[in-house]
Amino acid sequence: MTVPADVLLEGPRGRRLCLELALLLAPDLRSPVMRLAGALDPASGTSRVTLVLAASDDDGPAMHPGRPDATTPAGVAARIASINPGDISDSRILDAFGQSVGAARGWQEPDGEDVLAALPVIRESLLPVAGRVLASTTGPWLASARRTVQWHLDWRVPEDPVHLPGSPREALAAWARGARDEEERARHDRPSDPRAPYSGTWWSLPEGLLQTVGNIPAALDLVEDAAGEECATAVPVRGGGRTFEVAVEEDWAALCREYPLDVTASRRHDWYRTTGRAGSWVIPDWERVAADWDAVHLSALGYLRCATRALRVEADTASVIAGWNPDTTVWLTDVARESVEPRQAWRRHQDTMAWAPARQTG
Repeated sequence: MTVPADVLLEGPRGRRLCLELALLLAPDLRSPVMRLAGALDPASGTSRVTLVLAASDDDGPAMHPGRPDATTPAGVAARIASINPGDISDSRILDAFGQSVGAARGWQEPDGEDVLAALPVIRESLLPVAGRVLASTTGPWLASARRTVQWHLDWRVPEDPVHLPGSPREALAAWARGARDEEERARHDRPSDPRAPYSGTWWSLPEGLLQTVGNIPAALDLVEDAAGEECATAVPVRGGGRTFEVAVEEDWAALCREYPLDVTASRRHDWYRTTGRAGSWVIPDWERVAADWDAVHLSALGYLRCATRALRVEADTASVIAGWNPDTTVWLTDVARESVEPRQAWRRHQDTMAWAPARQTG
């Protein structure tokens, strides 16, 4: 099935991927985009300071006669429209994807680049880039369902022993108790004004469960709120059972409607900053989801379309996918096991920051 190009631009993460691709193809746009993003950034003048090198006399638009003036959003859009999408490679797509995931912030305002990419004139100019991404050899993986062989990522040095998380029933029960306790405390301790400077749990997936990804080594760079990990062990995992696929907004909304858990008090401040929406918030009650489903998989395209934006559940409720990495499966029941394929050890090169195999572990 052919996916329309505008689908990739529905969400902040998809738009940011396309903007980062445009910057890879047109490096002369980096400085003007940085200036415009700095002016649009909600944190401008507070926590964000933009440093720009002074331009020499032969720098800037005059250096490229006939090139659009990129000092305004319309100028940047015109410059993006002049890019040849045929120069987009799979490696560049994955680089830009990593930049987009790294910029995801489910606990505070989007940065200026995200705001810039959401402007209608910029979004329109990114359509050819989005179309090329979806038509590339990476495109089918973006939209693919859970793969048979998955990989659990452990971020310690390869010499450390790796054990897969177990006891999902106990982990889900502990998560449910903790989520309800936090919500009850937040109702009493935190103000109802979403603009108040409060923060708490902002992610929407359950903790303590087995998580797997389907694409190695790409997944090593597709991690929200990463801590600069330099080592990883990828453990092969196979699992059966019933997998709920999250590929579009309605998939997530259906989970929230069928198994709602009210998290308004504990999420309202973080998710108001992230989305600008004030109102009631829900997430799936994962303990109840586990009664019907063994796993939930968020496809890479589902992530790009849906993550870090308000997703309508009912007329008066919404939800956010936050802290859930692309192409990641969360296992809710004890149906997944380590597979016979060898484990893989990876290290990040300090010079290039690229991942490379270190050695295989037993």
